[in-house]
Amino acid sequence: MELGLAGRSAIVTGGASNIGRAIVRGLVDEGALVTIADVDEAQAQRVADESPPGRVFVDRTDVTDVESVEGMVQRTLAAAGAPHILVNCAGWTIDRLFLDKPRSEWEREIAVDIWGFINVTRALLPHMVAQLYGRVVSIGSDAGRIGEWREAVYSGTKASVIAMSKSLARELGGRGITFNVVCPGIVPGQRETSGAASVWSGEQGAQFTPEILEKAARAYPLRRVGTPEDIVPAVLFLASDCASYITGQTLSVSGGYTMM
Repeated sequence: MELGLAGRSAIVTGGASNIGRAIVRGLVDEGALVTIADVDEAQAQRVADESPPGRVFVDRTDVTDVESVEGMVQRTLAAAGAPHILVNCAGWTIDRLFLDKPRSEWEREIAVDIWGFINVTRALLPHMVAQLYGRVVSIGSDAGRIGEWREAVYSGTKASVIAMSKSLARELGGRGITFNVVCPGIVPGQRETSGAASVWSGEQGAQFTPEILEKAARAYPLRRVGTPEDIVPAVLFLASDCASYITGQTLSVSGGYTMM
């Protein structure tokens, strides 16, 4: 299938590590120009260095900070033109029982997962409206579909992304802009592809020992947890004109963990 992404300008938030990194590489392989908007500039630069020259732009961006986001958008306009594609991939969580979780972690989850989505989407939409074209693909989570154990607030943030995407799909479909959500299950980060800012480089990653991951895999019909590369095909498809008649949809790419 010809996706027609060559020459498209794309922004991937959280594109330095894990799922975001794999999405950047997938877009580049399809010929897109990609801006990595990530707080981890060093790791983002490593991804850019792995890519063909002039195809990946690095912009140190804090998605929770409106001024940082607006600056990133202006620099992307100058470097690669008006973005055709936005992949909201930046996310943060630490799994913990609700009663054991400090407020600082709730606030961080809400800031990155909800406000990050709002800040970046709002900053980009005027440019997509002006060109009557846009593909917004957000990385949700199966937690946002079912309400996952030890992920109460995170489940709520990802459910919010799903609901906001549906509302925006209704508002902006007439402007040629689509909104869809891809929901992974467990996709463990690998140390060799995770920067220092990645949740998988800290306490979150330490919780998922090989024994825990083996136990988790047994809950999946396909009997394995996901890899970053498993998520990429769905994102590329929804970011392409092959999916021009698909909007407001939520697609689980999680080995059958949820079937909805």
